[in-house]
Amino acid sequence: MGWNKLFCLMTGGTLGTIARYLLAGWITRIAGPVFPYGTLVVNGLGCFIIGLLAGLAEKKFLLGSDLKLFLMTGFCGAFTTFSTFILETDELNKAGAAGSALLYILLSVVIGFAVFRLGFLIAQLN
Repeated sequence: MGWNKLFCLMTGGTLGTIARYLLAGWITRIAGPVFPYGTLVVNGLGCFIIGLLAGLAEKKFLLGSDLKLFLMTGFCGAFTTFSTFILETDELNKAGAAGSALLYILLSVVIGFAVFRLGFLIAQLN
């Protein structure tokens, strides 16, 4: 991987991280901390953005490889990995693997929560 590609990833990732932090914080200040509205909005927006970009890249061929790295992998990947998860699920579905897409969703949620709890419990041990 060349320096140009690394620069695209780093720049997009940095901007995505900052955007996530600022937007989620702003939404939380407006809506309050009772429900994770900030994360919900960021994940929804990230899914919309990566869907729009994937459509532009696939149908209209408007995104070159560096721009895809910058926007989709860098920005969206740092803005929310949930958007990448949704993109990969859609790719499985479009490839005719709806069962695999459903399995990916279920495994991601169940395993993700299980290992989160495991890590949390290990950290709580004396």
